[in-house]
Amino acid sequence: MLKVFNRLNFYKCIWLVGLSVFFFTSYNFANWFTSQREGVPSLFFSWERNIPLWPWTIVPYWSIDLMYGFAILLTSSWQSLKTLGLRLLTAQVICIICFLLFPLKFYFDRPALDGFFGLMFDILMGFDKPFNQAPSLHITLLVILWQFYANYFRGLSRYLLHIWCLLIGLSVLTTWQHHFFDIPTGLWVGCFCIWLWPDKREKQIKHRPSSYCWALIYFGLSLLSLAVVVYYSVWALLWLTGALLLVAANYLFSSGFQKQQNGHFKLPVILLFFPYFIIMWLNSRIWTIRHQTDDLIVDEVYLGRIPSSQSLKQNHYNSVVDLCAELPIGHFKGAYTLIPVLDMTPLSQEECQQAAKTIELYHQQGKLLVCCALGYSRSATAVIAWLLWTKRANNLQEAINKVKACRNSIVISNQQQLILSNWFSTIKEGIGRC
Repeated sequence: MLKVFNRLNFYKCIWLVGLSVFFFTSYNFANWFTSQREGVPSLFFSWERNIPLWPWTIVPYWSIDLMYGFAILLTSSWQSLKTLGLRLLTAQVICIICFLLFPLKFYFDRPALDGFFGLMFDILMGFDKPFNQAPSLHITLLVILWQFYANYFRGLSRYLLHIWCLLIGLSVLTTWQHHFFDIPTGLWVGCFCIWLWPDKREKQIKHRPSSYCWALIYFGLSLLSLAVVVYYSVWALLWLTGALLLVAANYLFSSGFQKQQNGHFKLPVILLFFPYFIIMWLNSRIWTIRHQTDDLIVDEVYLGRIPSSQSLKQNHYNSVVDLCAELPIGHFKGAYTLIPVLDMTPLSQEECQQAAKTIELYHQQGKLLVCCALGYSRSATAVIAWLLWTKRANNLQEAINKVKACRNSIVISNQQQLILSNWFSTIKEGIGRC
């Protein structure tokens, strides 16, 4: 045990020294390189001229350095050390690349300051220059460290942590180190690093050949959004551009949205994909506005769209089987199983069988909802699989007709029907029950 402890401490020192050397080397190089350029632009809004200079906020601004070092020393296992280290390293690499490719300069001249706070500013400006702006590396690191420390603190200390981290975030403006544009871009990169290196791997999504098509579609949409940003300077659309690009990556690599086994998403994931989540939620409501939110199929099994907290409360479901990867369910205290499937992609044979078994288990406990974004395809496929699995239907077409008779808006693609047919064949041969 002592040997493992000493080994972990050794790895902590390696990570701390390595990250520190890389941080100062790469950061100073980006500063120096940009300072050699002519005509480095600035990006700020006119209202930022009214932001006050508060010298005392240099204290929370500097404090992130201590948080950086202590976080590495606080890790309690090799996995947590590796995850934190990779997040910090990725943040540095992304930000430095952006500093070199898209250099920006802080526009305002800070007046001379004296006293203790003035000394802290002098030390800072000894190695820092008015470059390295967007995305704010300070904010990027803050997001990663904030999430890390939040897992360690409880009660009053956690509230104090949140207050101090908010002060650090505010300080990048009130020390006149960054313009506002740098903050949301830094926030996005920080959330991206957390998403890229999660604390634990959520259930992976099965890959389908049709995923490549949707990856290409979302990549094209992200380029279109980026074109609007570039030509019309609609900077807010950068958020949508980034979200669509990550959605394309989800379809390409089947990485998913990291929906948790309680049906919700962690805050960094919500912030990262927020524009896309809003679009998909509106889509789910618009397409189902003229239809029932759910329909009874048979034996207390209901088929419907992703439910809100209010819907779950009103309908008194005992259990939920959720096949939606891209939207959260409302707050639910009953039995819940997530089988995440990307929108517009078919269920695999393994997912059909898992869904059928889960529905059969849950429906015996009372009212059950099987849902996806609209309740038209993925969840309908799951119910059809259950009808075949439990011999409530003798063949695929009969199962489809039974579901369609209760919810006539369902759509089962030819590809999905072929998968269901092949899966049903294995059931009849007795393979599926093994």
